[in-house]
Amino acid sequence: MDKPDGNLLVTVSPHIRGRRTTNRIMLDVLIALVPAFIASIVIFGVRSILVTCVCVASCVLSEWVYEKAMKKPVTVRDLSACITGVLLAFNLPVTIPLWQAVFGSVVAIILVKQLFGGLGKNFANPAITARIVMFLAFSITMTRWTSPEAPAGAALDAVSGATPLALIAKGGAELPGLMKMFLGDHGGSLGETCAAALLLGGIYLLFRGVITWHAPVSFIVVVFAFTAILGYDPVYQILAGSLFIGAFFMATDYVTTPMTGAGRLIFGFGAGIFTVIFRIYGNYPEGVSFSILLMNILTPYINRLTMSKPLGAKG
Repeated sequence: MDKPDGNLLVTVSPHIRGRRTTNRIMLDVLIALVPAFIASIVIFGVRSILVTCVCVASCVLSEWVYEKAMKKPVTVRDLSACITGVLLAFNLPVTIPLWQAVFGSVVAIILVKQLFGGLGKNFANPAITARIVMFLAFSITMTRWTSPEAPAGAALDAVSGATPLALIAKGGAELPGLMKMFLGDHGGSLGETCAAALLLGGIYLLFRGVITWHAPVSFIVVVFAFTAILGYDPVYQILAGSLFIGAFFMATDYVTTPMTGAGRLIFGFGAGIFTVIFRIYGNYPEGVSFSILLMNILTPYINRLTMSKPLGAKG
């Protein structure tokens, strides 16, 4: 690189820098999550706002306190903690006790993210891992669903409703129609039920170039095809549970998913296979979170398998 005075300036890579920053990427993800946030309010009421705000505030505060205590640079302005908070909230029932939401946020930020070195060094998706921890620790409150038909002013648990996947596991009686499934008019976590809103957010991320198509498409297609082979309604299966939020917002995480297109295809394929196996043969009706966590663990090996090697390099 030439300096203005004609001398050479020698620096380490990278030599080409783009305008896209971590902050800008995270802001795009937040924008993409807005439709699902609005849908959660419409479907489950204003407590969706409270749960989401508590999770976001707890994640941001946990990151700030930890980095201050460890005398590390404070990184809350990169918005990654906000993303973790929103995704965690979207994976919780609207009836979740707020102290448990705080607990999950601390697990996500401190145990999964910061103790492994912070953004870019965590091996697993923080929101996914925190949800699994909460599911194992608070199995009753994490499976207490509120029906969208709950009357205004009713207590949060006054009108309960099983998720569609739970209904399928019990024999499939009184399943919601496909249009209700697409619009999210059924029981479930507050940000996962409205497939239309999540699809809209995913399209926005693809249009902005924040994510690529490889992992989401392979994930959804494999679940569709595998469930059809096993004799289940494939459209119902891709609209049910947390498949869309997992495919578009968690299986595309820059840190915990493969770096190559081929690797992302493998990631989505594996996550889809595991999801169907867990849903059909497992003890729990949903399997997206467990599937993504398993593929997170395999990501270093997928990278090693699919990354190109420099000319002349060995191994």
